[in-house]
Amino acid sequence: MQDVMKSQDIVVLLKLLSLQEQGLTKGPDQLRSDAPGGEPYSVRNLEALLGKSKTEIAQSLKRSVACSIARKDNGKNEVRPHRRNQFGFITNGLKFVLPAHVGSMQRGVPTAFTAPMLEGLLISGGTYNYVWPFAEGKEMGQSVVFSKDVPLAAMRDEHLYEYLALVDAIRFGNQREASLAADQLRSRILSK
Repeated sequence: MQDVMKSQDIVVLLKLLSLQEQGLTKGPDQLRSDAPGGEPYSVRNLEALLGKSKTEIAQSLKRSVACSIARKDNGKNEVRPHRRNQFGFITNGLKFVLPAHVGSMQRGVPTAFTAPMLEGLLISGGTYNYVWPFAEGKEMGQSVVFSKDVPLAAMRDEHLYEYLALVDAIRFGNQREASLAADQLRSRILSK
């Protein structure tokens, strides 16, 4: 029996998208030299960048390939996101597979509509900010848990942070807000 998708699967796939973006701006050689765990798309490198175990990363990639939101690169046998399928899953299915749950007020890293890169672009009708709980966070808001390692991974990578905040905006937003967030995500995922 196949494992079901987990929130960490989305985090891993969004990190792969971020690495692809960085490869386009920095170049593949610079991306490779920046990789603390070897090759940029390797399980070892993803482990170092995301703070997850190699087993968690490998299983996550396996589930994503099985669900067709990722695919193996034929040349290097590395997993790459299937951008169109990933976008479709995030915008149409994610909120049903991994519904958003709001917790108590906590200190953390802003996400969804209050993330710095989305300020002014998306406006929520809600009265509270959403944050990923993080002891070193500077903002107070209603806690939302995507995956326990998300705050630190997002603070290390602005592209990943932006992707995750947009995903949360889709998960938490009403129809208009989710549509605006999907448009922003479309321009980032499908235009590359």
